[in-house]
Amino acid sequence: MEQTGWLFDLYPSPDASPGAGGLTVWLLCDDGLRLRLSQPFPVTFYTAGPPARLRNLWRFLRRQPRPCLLRRDARRELFSPQPLDVLAVQVDQPAILPGLFRDTQQAFPDLTYYDADLGVAQRHAAAFGSFPLARCRVTYTASGRIQRLDVLDSPWDLDPDPPPLRVLSLEPDSDPSHRQPQALLARFESYTYRFPLQPERALLVNLSALLRRHDPDLLLTTWGDTWLLPYLLALSEQINLPLPLNRDERLNAVFRPEHSYFSYGQIVFRGQQVNLAGRWHIDCNNALLYDDFGLEGVFEFARVTTLPMQDAARLSPGTGISSMQIVTALRQDILVPWHKARGERPKTALELLQRDQGGMVYQPLVGVHADVAEVDFVSMYPSLMVRFNISPETAGAASGNPGDLERFNADQPPGLIPLTLSPLLDKRLALKTRLGQLPAWDPRRNSAKARASAHKWLLVTCFGYLGYSNARFGRIEAHEMVTAYGREALLRAKEAAEDLGGIILHMYIDGLWVKRPGWSQPADFQPLLEAVAECTGLSISLDGIYRWVAFLPSRVDERAPVANRYFGVFQDGSLKVRGIEVRRRDTAPWIAEVQMALLEHLAQAPSLAELPERLPGAVEKLRRALADLRLGRVPLEKLVVALKLSRALEAYRTPSAGARAAAQLRAVGKELRPGQRVRLLYTRGKPGVYAWDLPDPPQAAWVDTIRYRTLLLRAAHAVLGPFGIREVDLFTWAVDNARYPGLLLDGISPRRSALAYPSASAARIADASASKLISPG
Repeated sequence: MEQTGWLFDLYPSPDASPGAGGLTVWLLCDDGLRLRLSQPFPVTFYTAGPPARLRNLWRFLRRQPRPCLLRRDARRELFSPQPLDVLAVQVDQPAILPGLFRDTQQAFPDLTYYDADLGVAQRHAAAFGSFPLARCRVTYTASGRIQRLDVLDSPWDLDPDPPPLRVLSLEPDSDPSHRQPQALLARFESYTYRFPLQPERALLVNLSALLRRHDPDLLLTTWGDTWLLPYLLALSEQINLPLPLNRDERLNAVFRPEHSYFSYGQIVFRGQQVNLAGRWHIDCNNALLYDDFGLEGVFEFARVTTLPMQDAARLSPGTGISSMQIVTALRQDILVPWHKARGERPKTALELLQRDQGGMVYQPLVGVHADVAEVDFVSMYPSLMVRFNISPETAGAASGNPGDLERFNADQPPGLIPLTLSPLLDKRLALKTRLGQLPAWDPRRNSAKARASAHKWLLVTCFGYLGYSNARFGRIEAHEMVTAYGREALLRAKEAAEDLGGIILHMYIDGLWVKRPGWSQPADFQPLLEAVAECTGLSISLDGIYRWVAFLPSRVDERAPVANRYFGVFQDGSLKVRGIEVRRRDTAPWIAEVQMALLEHLAQAPSLAELPERLPGAVEKLRRALADLRLGRVPLEKLVVALKLSRALEAYRTPSAGARAAAQLRAVGKELRPGQRVRLLYTRGKPGVYAWDLPDPPQAAWVDTIRYRTLLLRAAHAVLGPFGIREVDLFTWAVDNARYPGLLLDGISPRRSALAYPSASAARIADASASKLISPG
């Protein structure tokens, strides 16, 4: 028999008896059938070490109850010029390999292991070219055993056929961490259901009927990992009423515990996960980058990384890049180490000084500037790895010169990292090109943007993962050489711009902000793009031309610029904002909304010369926002601040606001772990905070309006400060604006020093000599 459809899911078969199917494979068939098949799929891990120890291991494995096939083999190790003699351990059933390897490693911890902990999805991808939602043609027997599987498309196709997924959305009617939900809301296509949580038996009966009627492929939930599915499964067990969440009735849902870990100097928390078999479950709140690229991006992330869909939704881009590297290594018959074993080679102080410098940063010229072009290298670091063949196995050799932009080992084939990244780069560039050609109304834009965003996160991460201490194929020398090539390319771009008469206002890793008198249209900057591409060999693009852009100083010292703290308005009126409150996750929504309203108001100015005319209206918006706060018109939920816990509560010597709120939650039985965010309100008196998720709701009279006023004025100053409004005057005005009938922006005020343009920047942008009266009403 033969079927054609989409590869939906695969996992080790629960039947590990000899002769049973090694993998369970689910297919979404063209005729609408959801087909479960089995596929023979033996898997192998390898062991290297002294011959005597390998002989002992051979005897040990022969005594194990788990059947395995042993043989001597010679395999390629990435950093070894000669094949490595290894002992190959093969099992017919993938389900028994983890236990066999665990026992082996515990008995022989001194040996080196390869291909030991790889997922079956990665092994299958290397063997058959498969990936989630791949179009496949499958030939199988009447008993459902696969005889042949052919993949009909590629993860690099720009227009894959959309699968006919059936999606059921489930969510409680309120945030479970804030208050106890009373009902479960379900949506399938045009149908909407509301199931009360009480009585419990009726809830399970109704939900079971819904699952059987629609048989969804995907459960798209809100708080599904951390509350909903654990609640439903516990309830099902308690009252002994089965709930068919799994499509594969032979297996139970798989729980993965919550955990905290450090990444790039920050503590990260990952919530509990609940994975299903034969059916997908994705929790929108627990999916790592769901807010950035949505379901379409998750599908693309899974396609190019070969990670199972439920893992792709929850795991980091670093794990995705690692999976891609592993699949490339398997296809090249390269051993995948269980643990990274290659450390940094010794270096002299001079070598460290030359190599370990990081990316190039040219501090911005603080102030407001008009007609500024932002020019970015396209995926600079991944492009450098591909173009100059920078890979762990090539960077250790004494070839390749960043100063001459010379390729590593020019006479050798591409290394592991360039082989991995090259198709991803090509696909991203093709999608970016398509986005540039599609009109704004075209419905294909959203899909292309989501998929390009998934690629962006993978490409951003690949550089850091190259030097990550635990990366299987990481090597710090390769990481250093990427930054060295990046610095050289950016310096060449700077020189090319200056040769054409441009002024460099800012440089940051892979981008330049360039201003040249007389250049204000995209065509004006085309010679610069061509010159940079010629002298670096890298793709470069014009990100946009700002009507005006403001580079902000440090809050601690106004004389010191900050590399990634700016905002500006492009010629199409769109805003770009970095490093200020509206971009921070610990900003109260109300403050972020007011700050964005100020920015959008200023963005309406057609040019920098006309921008001062917008300032009175901006200050009026700020006055109204302060009045709303003072009069209690701001909803409490808009004042909630979400602060991350950086450590366990016991480790705080002086408890922060977040730690004090977390202690309040602990007192009522709600425990938070490091890396989680605690939601709170700032309140009058001690302890100064009130945890938002406490059982008793807060009262509006408790709110510390002075604290929120201070936070708002700081956010407002970040926007208004570049145009001459000093922070001290802003605070003075906020305190006194109810007592004085007017306030002059040009430095003349009834009783106080006024909001005036400083001579350093605003005097250059407009003639502010005319008084602009702002009445507080």
